[in-house]
Amino acid sequence: MASEDITKLAESLAKTKVGGGQLSFKGQSLKLNTAEDAEEVIKQIEEFDGLEALRLEGNTVGVEAAKVIAKALEKKSELKRCHWSDMFTGRLRSEIPPALISLGDALITAGAQLVELDLSDNAFGPDGVRGFEALLKSPACYTLQELKLNNCGMGIGGGKILAAALKECHRKSSAQGKPLALKIFVAGRNRLENDGATALAEAFGIIGTLEEVHMPQNGINHPGITALAQAFAINSLLKVINLNDNTFTEKGAVAMAETLKSLRQIEVINFGDCLVRSKGAVAIADAVKEGLHKLKELNLSFCEIKRDVALTVAEAIEDKAELEKLDLNGNCLGEEGCEQLQEILEGFNMASEDDEEEEEEEEEEEEEEEEEEQQQLKERGQGEQDSLTPKKIIESQDSTPVPSPPVDVATFLAFPSPEKLLRLGPKCSVLIAQQTDTSDVEKVVTAVLRISSVFKDEAPVKTAVQETTDALMRKAFTSATFNSDAFVTRLLIHMGLLKSEEKIKTVPSLYGILMTLNHMVQQDYFPKSLAPVLTAFVTKPNRALDSCSFARHMLLQTLHQL
Repeated sequence: MASEDITKLAESLAKTKVGGGQLSFKGQSLKLNTAEDAEEVIKQIEEFDGLEALRLEGNTVGVEAAKVIAKALEKKSELKRCHWSDMFTGRLRSEIPPALISLGDALITAGAQLVELDLSDNAFGPDGVRGFEALLKSPACYTLQELKLNNCGMGIGGGKILAAALKECHRKSSAQGKPLALKIFVAGRNRLENDGATALAEAFGIIGTLEEVHMPQNGINHPGITALAQAFAINSLLKVINLNDNTFTEKGAVAMAETLKSLRQIEVINFGDCLVRSKGAVAIADAVKEGLHKLKELNLSFCEIKRDVALTVAEAIEDKAELEKLDLNGNCLGEEGCEQLQEILEGFNMASEDDEEEEEEEEEEEEEEEEEEQQQLKERGQGEQDSLTPKKIIESQDSTPVPSPPVDVATFLAFPSPEKLLRLGPKCSVLIAQQTDTSDVEKVVTAVLRISSVFKDEAPVKTAVQETTDALMRKAFTSATFNSDAFVTRLLIHMGLLKSEEKIKTVPSLYGILMTLNHMVQQDYFPKSLAPVLTAFVTKPNRALDSCSFARHMLLQTLHQL
């Protein structure tokens, strides 16, 4: 290791936080490839008496480094909490399972009794689950209470492996008189789909002690939702159910509503963007009205609920003294429905008060943006759109179904959405490329960011985004007047990865642009000379990148293979 690298590592380790039985290397961006790289980390671990929690988030650990760190952990029998999320940034997927196996074997050897295991944001895929399968089945996890695997790309296969391991852990621990009593399970954004969710539901039904389940954005449809509902009914201590952005439809919603009737400890229900529709919402409203006296939050936003049913949902919360938030944003209420909804809540003495400066500032910004959008729409002859300021207790949106106005390129680029992109038709890629001045780098950057902002994993939208980006960037990069270096620089500035003297509003989420770049860099039109620049900036520590670790990992993996 070069002397300057050792100096940098020493400076990072000087920031290591110690206290309360916890040793933390969180967010230090340590690149631990070899045994030599990990020497100082190992020393800290070995010298820490009574180690109960080890934080390795925000670093990158290779196979060799993992082996020597594992050796140090073999003597740490008191270790209870492993905060190991986002610790393989930039690694090949094939490196992660052996690294996890080494660390897991060390915990088994040490005789540790884990309470919390967090491997979120590691993008290890189905094979990665094999890496900690043995650990989950071992006595080290008989005491496990919190398992967090958010944004790991497990897929259906990984979900099945995980479910089998949990069932085996419960079987073995029960045989010793101390059955696994898992309380918190987190596995959002894992593409589990119906089969993965159904397998996990079987495990949940056997465990029976869950208090929180977070499984948003997994592509689960009504068969998987129904299986989960049946399993949740057995877990009578459930307080939080977060299944946001899955697809219930009426069948799944009715099954889940039936389960809610038997759950008396529920505090948070998040079924936002789950397409429960009106029939499903009625069933959920009935369940809420019958019980759920501890309910604090109910989210049924963007679920295609009609006005009368939304009012029924609002009436169902009348006696919920603990309720803090009802979210019905993005449903088919209309202006009159929004007013009626507010009247109902005011009748319950639940009208919201904006008593925090931060909330007031956010609302002012939102109002300014809405006014600007309405003015631009008016200038295009599309009329004004009525809107209500979001409330702390109740969020609602005037989205009464009306005939969809025609969409042109200017409208899409001004206010992009997946629906508008698809409504541009099969020639959307050609139209956007034709109407974007590729001699102006800033206009190209803006267009790419607007296009990528609507990226979704669903095939129609994903294909449209990629094809449109290809048409635009092929035109740009093959133009003699286009400055490729300036394009990357401006793009990094707008992504918030490169500072600028001018005030630039960065994009709110990097997921779409990272996934779009992952596709773009693989195309023949993309100058490979730009890859090292992207790699350098995407590798740097950044909070916005940390929240999109799966997309970041995918892009870095692709860049390293170029």
